[in-house]
Amino acid sequence: MPFHIEEKPLSSPVFLGEAGLVASVSTVAYLGLEARAVEVQCNLVAGLPKFVVVGLPDKAVAESRERVRAAMAAIGLALPPKHIVLNLSPADLPKEGSHFDLPIALALLGAMGVVDAETLAGYVVVGELALDGRIAPSAGVLLAALHASEIGKGLVCPAAQGPEAAWAGQIEVIAAPDLIGLLNHFKGQQLLAMPVAGEAEPPGRGPDLRQVKGQETAKRALEIAAAGGHNMLMCGPPGAGKSLLASCLPGILPPLDAAEALEVSMVASVAGTLQGGAADANAAVPLAPSFRLHGGADRRGAEGEARRSESGTFGRAVPGRVARVPARRARLAAAAAGERRG
Repeated sequence: MPFHIEEKPLSSPVFLGEAGLVASVSTVAYLGLEARAVEVQCNLVAGLPKFVVVGLPDKAVAESRERVRAAMAAIGLALPPKHIVLNLSPADLPKEGSHFDLPIALALLGAMGVVDAETLAGYVVVGELALDGRIAPSAGVLLAALHASEIGKGLVCPAAQGPEAAWAGQIEVIAAPDLIGLLNHFKGQQLLAMPVAGEAEPPGRGPDLRQVKGQETAKRALEIAAAGGHNMLMCGPPGAGKSLLASCLPGILPPLDAAEALEVSMVASVAGTLQGGAADANAAVPLAPSFRLHGGADRRGAEGEARRSESGTFGRAVPGRVARVPARRARLAAAAAGERRG
């Protein structure tokens, strides 16, 4: 369905100067479990038609130009024949992820006069755009919602992740299924309903520690680690029962409190595994024992592994990760550590 542009007087935060038209939209960049504020600034100036994205974008962000172009074409809009510059401020902060698609599109539409820029100023925007104009899910929506709540703004996010964003508390959440529906909501023609926070059923328990025969010393060590929040290293030959004992650890942990459940959900949100926006405060989320951190992992992967290692069972505050390594490798590592201390 074609979308008709209505001419409206320009208002803040759209500025018109000698350089051209500038509109801005708020979004976030993720650093571990922290959401950093990012301002998407759009500038339309006379010159050869070109679409440029600056501000340390990664490959996924740079490719948003084509997704935004196709999504706007799907609703009957074309890019203006001008030199379009999108700046992601602060420019020295790396921008990663496809959730910049929607804020880039809204900043461009604000500069074109399609959307009231003053309305956009009250929201933090995240979401990936499909070529047909749909707003696809993106990782980290819960972190963006918490950030929006802290700075007193609403949140615009994909419809599939509205229940996840609703966990942030009393903030306005606009969960839009597509770009045309979002524009109609801003114009008051078709208002979108507020999402409801999702709730998950308690997951089934894994192996029970009572089923383990023998290994009294190892079971006692598990109990101490669970009670005191300690890390634990298991060494032994294959078949000794390291994986079985590690899989029994979630069964002896107490239920998550509200703060722990929120932290678990934040980790799952960044990883993109929070199903249906549901945070479970009744049981821990099991995490399979890890053998090693791959040397080729990127920075975000390393941060996630480190946080899981510090927090225990998938962001759990207690206890630490139970890792298993061959006994020979553990002895060599201990010897090397002793030589460094000497």
